[in-house]
Amino acid sequence: MKESVNFRGTLSKSEIRDLNLDLEDLHQIDSFDLSPSDRKQGILKSILFTAIAIFIFFVPITINGQTDITFGIIYNTLMKITGVYGLWAITCLTVITALLSIYGKYFAKKGKIYDYFHGDSIIHPIIYSIGAVFAVIYSLTVTTSFNGPEIIVGKSTGGTVIPSIAVAVFWIILVSSFCMPFLINYGFIDLIGTLMEPLMRPLFKLPGRAAINALVSFLSSSSVGVLITNKLYRRGVYTEKEAVLVATGFSAVSVGFAYMVIKTAGLQDHFAFVYLISALMTLLVSGIVGRIPPFSRKRDIYPNGKLQTKEDIDNTKSSSNGILKTAGSRAVKKAFLAPNLLGEVKSSIKDGFEVIPKVVTSLVTIGTGALILAENTPIFDFLGKLFVPLLKLLQVPNATEIAASFPVGIAEMFLPVLLIAEKVPNLAPGARFLVVSVSICQIIFFAETIVVMMSAKLPIKLWELVVVFIERTIIAIIIGSMVMHIFF
Repeated sequence: MKESVNFRGTLSKSEIRDLNLDLEDLHQIDSFDLSPSDRKQGILKSILFTAIAIFIFFVPITINGQTDITFGIIYNTLMKITGVYGLWAITCLTVITALLSIYGKYFAKKGKIYDYFHGDSIIHPIIYSIGAVFAVIYSLTVTTSFNGPEIIVGKSTGGTVIPSIAVAVFWIILVSSFCMPFLINYGFIDLIGTLMEPLMRPLFKLPGRAAINALVSFLSSSSVGVLITNKLYRRGVYTEKEAVLVATGFSAVSVGFAYMVIKTAGLQDHFAFVYLISALMTLLVSGIVGRIPPFSRKRDIYPNGKLQTKEDIDNTKSSSNGILKTAGSRAVKKAFLAPNLLGEVKSSIKDGFEVIPKVVTSLVTIGTGALILAENTPIFDFLGKLFVPLLKLLQVPNATEIAASFPVGIAEMFLPVLLIAEKVPNLAPGARFLVVSVSICQIIFFAETIVVMMSAKLPIKLWELVVVFIERTIIAIIIGSMVMHIFF
């Protein structure tokens, strides 16, 4: 963040540009006024582009009996249109990424390929290469007479990750890159952030703008939530600590995916109740995790090395003009001062293409590998036994039968309910509720969010994600058990 400046009065756009303002410093934004004509222009831009963002990310549309938000309809349509060609495009991408990573990491001394891969560890080319092999084997199996090993191409392993998750994440990143400037550049995030600041800061130790991440994740996908967090962190909106808290605490799965989870557990008749309780549990768990290690030890420092001060926090609060007036004023000024839309879209898409190769290729490797372990080894059954004493202490019914569902969530978010799917008729409703609610609260899993967070270079280590996954799981089990005993 740039050093704050102090001034008052009405400024023209050229005068504002000459001051070289930091548009993320709300103190600077609050310190000047727009002329009536500039204010009208800002209002029009804010209303127009915010309306587009709301339509894309928050408005559900029903087409042929299927209801989804516009964002979901766009990327799902692109997936259907491209079909097998899209699958092979992803496969080629993984192969190219693997080959270039080997060259860039082990042989190149300079150049763009070197710059792109030099920050990776020495094992990353191996990870990318395994992903390429998995993708080629799967694509050949489903499009030719070649028969790949069932352990790789089966519906419960590569058949879940490659066509459903990896291809989807490719389109999610690409479409969100195109749409994101409408969401974050024209005042909407500042409007919501100012209004939510009095709630978000004391409860979660986060700026009000983090509420946007939660809303977008719940309505679109967890990957979009992580990407928005990364974008705002790089811009200097979030500190290191805030970025990891938002990414791991508010990048929840979408409503549509949550419905699939709840339906698989046989609780679809109580969908609204189960989803609402799970969402509230997610927020409560996030508030607790942010106050204990390892996240409580994260630095309140911005990407440029500047330490967050009390003044920085105070600047996000509303001024003496009142919260509604301050929120509206900030939105209008940010919209008026926003850079050229076309340039921002191009820049956002460029950022998306920089993330896609590593994210998609890593997803294929880690996601498929995690599911292979879950389906073909007793590791999660063994880890599940560690939860049995806690479940019995909390008097959870069917404790032994559902225990493995809790650690397996780190592999893929849908796995916990898949493990109990065949047992549903014999499991108590309370036990099924606990599995569903905890899986929604966990957020952190290898098949998507962990890979996206690591590839986006958020300031977080893998061991920290594993520790936080365990913390979220235990806390969610305790809270979920209380809710279970009250309502089930």
